[in-house]
Amino acid sequence: MTDMQQMVALLSALAEPTRMAALHIVWDGGEHCVCEMMDKLGATQSRMSRHMSVLKAAGLVVDRRDAQWVRYRRNPDLSPECRAIVDAVMAALPQAERKAA
Repeated sequence: MTDMQQMVALLSALAEPTRMAALHIVWDGGEHCVCEMMDKLGATQSRMSRHMSVLKAAGLVVDRRDAQWVRYRRNPDLSPECRAIVDAVMAALPQAERKAA
């Protein structure tokens, strides 16, 4: 994937509110299961899985299977430039939306 393609994938992934809220949850550096995100975001398992697939394809998160659940965390190998973009987006989220996530 070229740098331009990665940037487009990253920005596309951030353009959807549920994905941005899910990314806000995993951006704390911890590992979070889909069930936790389902509860916090009021999303079904299939919807959450689709959104997490987009974040994974964009290189923003990595996953690990744990029995029947999949756990996600932010990608430790994300480039500093991409990390800076996500950090800026997270910092720009209104306070009310940060609390919801």
